Amino acid sequence: MSPTRSSAKAPPCAAGPVEATGSAADFLPSRKTLPALRRAVQGCRGCTLYACATQAVFGEGPRKAAVMFVGEQPGDQEDRAGHPFVGPSGRLLDVAIAESDIARDDVYVTNAVKHFKWEPTPRAERRRIHKTPTRGEVMACKPWLDAEIALVQPRLIIALGATAAKALLGPAFRVSTARGKLQTLESGSMVVATVHPSAVLRAPPEERAKAERAFIRDVTTALRRIPT
Repeated sequence: MSPTRSSAKAPPCAAGPVEATGSAADFLPSRKTLPALRRAVQGCRGCTLYACATQAVFGEGPRKAAVMFVGEQPGDQEDRAGHPFVGPSGRLLDVAIAESDIARDDVYVTNAVKHFKWEPTPRAERRRIHKTPTRGEVMACKPWLDAEIALVQPRLIIALGATAAKALLGPAFRVSTARGKLQTLESGSMVVATVHPSAVLRAPPEERAKAERAFIRDVTTALRRIPT
């Protein structure tokens, strides 16, 4: 791990309101397979977020998974481990999947943005906290997500949070008004959106249990509607 990238000094991508102008499309391999994409993503310079991150975090799961979960971006633990949804949000997602009697290994999990965007806390110098990617950064990274969807061909995609939902369904989409409603992509995959598990974990203590139940209900309901 690069010591400069793991320190809590403000990273280049957090230095100012710089909008992404490039595209990951320039870094996709000519022969598109999941292993080839996973290797190539480490060299992606389609936006400035690579300068923040320890590494790119690509999706994981079966080549022909019926279900794909798409989150926003890797978190601190995912950035360090190199695997998606291994932190607290991932553990809550695991609970929701288990409630549906589906194994985590049977679904494909990924993020709309492959690099961790963060900013340091003012006082805790070793803590890196999530910073929401801009629309430009999301769109710059979208060729990776598009390639994953094209290869996996999931019958159902569950978008976790606003960033993932807008990446898939457009900037006008609102999870607050369309949560749980089935949509259809041009690829034929069905999409349903819910909140990101991290939003559940940030809920006030007195509301946490209710938010967890609602999230788990969203996931289990969606998984029962997998198109055949």
